[in-house]
Parts: sequence; C-alpha cells; structure tokens
Amino acid sequence: MQTVNVCVDKKIPVNKERLLTFLFGFCMFSTGGAGLVNEYILATMTTYILGNSIEQFSIVIAAMMLMMGLSGWVQEKISDEYNIEKFIIIETLLAILGGFAPIAIYAAYGFFTDHFVFVHYFFVLSIGFLIGFEIPIVMRIINQYGIGIKKNLKIVYAMDYIGAFVFAIVWITFLLKHFPLTEISFFVNGFNFFVACVTIGYFVVQNVIVKRRVVILVLIATALSLVYGYMHNRSWNVLMEQKFYDDPIVHVETTKYQHLVLTQDKKRNDVRLYINGATQFSSTDEKRYHELLVHPAMTISHDVKNVLILGGGDGLALREVLKYRDVKSVTLADLDPDMVKFASTHPIMRKLNRDSFADARVFVRKTNNLKSIGPDTVYLQSDTVHVDESEKVEFVAQVDVYHVDADRFLSELHGKKWDVIIIDFPDPSSVELAKLYSREFYRKLQWIMHDDTIVAIQSTSPYHAKEAFLTIQRTMNAAGLKTIPYRQNIPSFGDWGYMLAWRGAISVKSMKDKIRDVDNFHITTDFITPDVMIASMAFGKNELVSKNTCVNSLMMPCLLNQYIDYGWAVE
Repeated sequence: MQTVNVCVDKKIPVNKERLLTFLFGFCMFSTGGAGLVNEYILATMTTYILGNSIEQFSIVIAAMMLMMGLSGWVQEKISDEYNIEKFIIIETLLAILGGFAPIAIYAAYGFFTDHFVFVHYFFVLSIGFLIGFEIPIVMRIINQYGIGIKKNLKIVYAMDYIGAFVFAIVWITFLLKHFPLTEISFFVNGFNFFVACVTIGYFVVQNVIVKRRVVILVLIATALSLVYGYMHNRSWNVLMEQKFYDDPIVHVETTKYQHLVLTQDKKRNDVRLYINGATQFSSTDEKRYHELLVHPAMTISHDVKNVLILGGGDGLALREVLKYRDVKSVTLADLDPDMVKFASTHPIMRKLNRDSFADARVFVRKTNNLKSIGPDTVYLQSDTVHVDESEKVEFVAQVDVYHVDADRFLSELHGKKWDVIIIDFPDPSSVELAKLYSREFYRKLQWIMHDDTIVAIQSTSPYHAKEAFLTIQRTMNAAGLKTIPYRQNIPSFGDWGYMLAWRGAISVKSMKDKIRDVDNFHITTDFITPDVMIASMAFGKNELVSKNTCVNSLMMPCLLNQYIDYGWAVE
C-alpha cells in the first residue's frame, strides 16, 4: 500500500485544516472514551469471575497503562512512512479486539479454564498497547499537515481526556444498567470504529491513500464482523454462561449493582440463585438458612413490633418475619431495586418467598427522605402464588422497602428504633461489602437499637472461612456489642455461621440461658426446632480460637483479606 506523505512545512488551506482538526478531534474524543470503557469492561469481567474488585481493577488498569507507556517508547523506533495506514490498522484491530474481548474471555474461562489468565491478559495488554500507539500516530499525521504543536496537543490530549470523562458518565448512568458487558463492548467499539471510518474516509476522498479498494474492503469486513458479533452476542453469552452452572438457566439479569442468574432443576425441584457467580440460595435448603437467621432473634426478643431487614432483597427472610402475627411493621433496606423487582415479580421467586412483597408499593427513596419513613400495607397470600388481586387475603404487617446503601441508611436514621434487626448481606468478598461488616458500621447500628434489641447477622462459614467468621465477631465486640456465634449445616453452602448481637446489660451467659429456655416457636417452621437452635450454639475445641487480632474497619478492611486469602482454603 502506498501513501502520499505531506511535508511538515506544507500549510493546508484553512477550511481543510478546520475539517481535519474536527475529524481528528472527534476521533480522539471517541478513542479516549472507548479506551477507558474497554478498561472498565475488562476489569469488571475479571471482578465478576475472580472477585475482589479493587485488586482486579487495579491490576487491569495498571497493566493497560504499562502497555500504553511501552507503546509510546516503541513508536520512536517506527518510521514516519505510511502513518495513515498504521492508523487504519490500529483502529481495525482495536475494534475487533475490543468488541470480541468479553465474549472471548468468557469462553476461555468456561471452556479453557487453565488458559483463562493467558487469554485475559492477551486482550488487556494488546488493547492497552494499541490505545497507547494510536496517540503518537495521530499526532504524527496532524504534524505532517502543518498544524502547530499547540493545536496538535489540544486535538489529541484535550479531546482524549474529555472523551474519557463523557464515556465514563455514560457507562455508569446508562450502559451498565441496561446492557450486558458482552453487548456494551460492541456498542462502544462500534461507535469508535464508525468515527474512525469517517476520518479515514476523508483521506480516501482526498486520494491520499492509493489502494482505496483494499482499505474499503478491510473497513467493510471489520464493520460486518462487529455487526455479526452484536447480533449474536446474547446467544453466545447464554451458551458461555450455561457452562458455569450445572442446572438450566431460567433467568439472567445484570443490574446496576450485580449479576443475577437463576437456575432450575425440575427433576430435583432445585432452584438456585447466584449473585456474581456465588450461590445465594438453593430452594432445597434455603429454609434451613433463613429459619436459623430469623427465628432465634425473633423468639428470644420480647414484644416484637418493628423489624428491620438489611439486605434480603430476595424476600426470603421477609417471608419468615411475616409469620409473626404480633409484628406491626417491617422495614427492608436493599441497595438494588432490580433485585427486589425480580423477587416480587418472577413466578419462581414469588412462589419461594410466598409473595412476601405482595400488595406492597415499593418506593425508591432518596436518603434525605429517610427520616419520613411511612410503612405500606402488605398482605400475605397462600403458599400458592396467585396473581389475581381479588383473592381474599389476610392482614399481616406493614412493610416499607428502601433502596439505599445500608451504611447511609443507618447514618440518616437517628431516633428510629427497631426491636429486631436481621442482617442478610452477601459475604465480604469486596471492599464495598466488607465495609458493611466494619466496626464503624456496627457502631452506627447501635443508634437504631433499643437496649433489648436483638440483631441476627449472617457471618459466612465458621469452617470454610474461620478467620473471616471470627473477625466478624471480634469486630462486633470491638464496637461494643455482645455476641453469641451459632452455626448450622446448609447442604448447598456447607457449615454456615451466624451471630446474635445485643448491647444491653444482659450477659452472654444469661442470653444463652434464655435461648435454652425456649420450648416452642409458636409459628410454623420447616426445619428449626428449639433443640436445633440450642445445638447450633455448640462449637468444637479451638473452633472459636484464633491468633489473629485484627478488627475490620473502613481504613483497614482486614476482613476482606481474611476472606479472600484464607476463605475456602479447606473444602
């Protein structure tokens, strides 16, 4: 391929200079945005697969920055000939690699697990190198057309950074909410390629590129590849995702905060919900989990009228709370509105949670409105899910559902008190979740507790994640709460642990005696009995002993390290 190179000192007409400035400015705007979103996509994918968002984002973005720096060094060794052709090659490769990277990485993890890291970093490093190589090539082309260094820098760097900012806002507020990662990549890289094609088209029209047909064919082939990938990405995505799960997938949804997958084995009557790849529950034993989470706290509490559930957007803990006739109001705070919508509308979820959200108007409230909590009436229907609103129902309680971060929820509710608090957060597998197990969080929790309020907290596994389990207890104690750890075998999880906590004058021994005095739950249960509850407090020799002394805090989230580094080392 031949090119006509323009001398550095040759000045082009003003109108052409303006057009060229606009084209390359828009091109760098698009490239800066697409490059940043590509980094986000690759880092987010790694987080979904491997967990630990801070570590994965740090490594992926650092690796791409390294390659961008390396490409800046390499470009010095490259001649000034065929710069436009180099630009075309870079844009074509960026479009193909960026568009197909998520689905290729997903496929590698599903079908070639041993080579996943190689495939993942091939895309990370390649895309980073190409992004870094593009900038000096564009600057060379602009320089060849006699555009001064000041305007050159404005076109390249200013528009690149502005584009990155704009695309980041679009990523957060729109793309991540409405599309899967495998589709976002085709949107973003397709748009960037289109902008590049417009710029390349200028040079084709100007006869700067001799072999125009070859260039046009390459551009058309690349565009068709992106269109084909976009049209088939969802079917490929389902195929790849199914590889990770034993049972057929019946629902997939990516919300602003998490990735939800619902599977169902009709032969075994086993429904499982996975959040970001981790098991949230199995219908075969979730009643064990939720009954142990809810009923000990509800039973040993006196005159329970008001209950708070933090987390629990699946409605299963709410189902257990609504069994108590004396409960007058329930407040549920779950960050993700789409999770609650899914749990309250999907037929399988409605059957599992016994329509615990039925007839409740779900309000998405801003945190500055939290102090005006006003409950909404909820009615409990029969075990069989009915959509017919005319069915006769029985009054149970009043429920108010808030979609807000639990930490901020506590910060704005001075003066509000609850009799029982149920905390059903996911395991502390990220820094965002680890803060919900921090000393600061447990201190805030006491703002909404009476002296006789009982708190029940899911606390990960005392066997598979012993150090994390004990760190949670140690942190609660450091915040001024008294605790009783307890456990139960949940077949789909293994040995699972909880904490009962309170802040009043009653001693741990007296609270255990109170638990042992329970002889009846006075509600219908499927698994838990008074004897099971008492037995759940038993731990073997040294099971609650640890040499670690760390207390989880916002500034030192040691719980995250305990969970990531040492959790599930023993299966």
